[in-house]
Amino acid sequence: MTILVTGGRGAVARALVRELVAAGEAPRIASREPGRVAGVGEVPVVPLDLARPETVPAALEGVRAVFLYAEPAGIDGFLAAALASKVERIVLLSSLSAQRAAGPGGEQNVLTRRHTAVEEAIAASGLSWTFVRPGTFATNALGWAAAIRANQPVWEAYPESHSAPVHERDIAAVSAAALLTPGHDGAIHAMTGPASLTRRHQLELIAVAIGRPVQLAVESPAQAKERMLAAMGAGAWPGLADTLLGYQAATDGIPAPVHDVVPAILGRPSLTFADWAAEHATAFTTG
Repeated sequence: MTILVTGGRGAVARALVRELVAAGEAPRIASREPGRVAGVGEVPVVPLDLARPETVPAALEGVRAVFLYAEPAGIDGFLAAALASKVERIVLLSSLSAQRAAGPGGEQNVLTRRHTAVEEAIAASGLSWTFVRPGTFATNALGWAAAIRANQPVWEAYPESHSAPVHERDIAAVSAAALLTPGHDGAIHAMTGPASLTRRHQLELIAVAIGRPVQLAVESPAQAKERMLAAMGAGAWPGLADTLLGYQAATDGIPAPVHDVVPAILGRPSLTFADWAAEHATAFTTG
């Protein structure tokens, strides 16, 4: 079965491709910038931009299942093309933020709006679907890598803010199960890592992984927003910095809920943030 894996430059997509190849499947990777997709071996890479309908038919040719990143632009046209191409299943990489859509402030949360819009379109499409909703990605910690490599302080407005970071390999493994095994139609898999950690504790675990201390410095929320906007650049989603800082403020000193989807579906413990830090240690020491 040919499985189209979108978002080919992302860590989850690359990990999913490895899962599918190991399972004997034939994935095809799609990306807006196929020339920049790396680390996927001999797996074919095709151009796909949902906002450019002319790229869709070739990407979907012969495809029976799709792993889809949540991109609202062009989603209706893509789903219509998927139906016409006889795609049988969509597994969406959504977000735990979609569960807050009906809660206070959900309509102002840019992450909630984006993921909810795509979920609603898929649910109404007539295609079989599964929504994989991870919370905070462990890979977000790579935002600290440049400062740590330079032995500079990591600046944080809310160092005691909690999250339960989830490893990209766990997201990929659950997504592979949803693509390849029965019992996932209409399922919503809320995912986290196995433990709630403060941002300070995450930095401490990175320090253990690289074998030297990591400096932490505290800044004001206004300074944090200015730094975030500079790092995001002109292509940032409007309101994203406010959404991220708002989440940190709301979880300052408050442990995050933990979901047990990984052991329930995969029959093994979730990978820890310490596992992730050890696997990615070189990102914080060289580059």
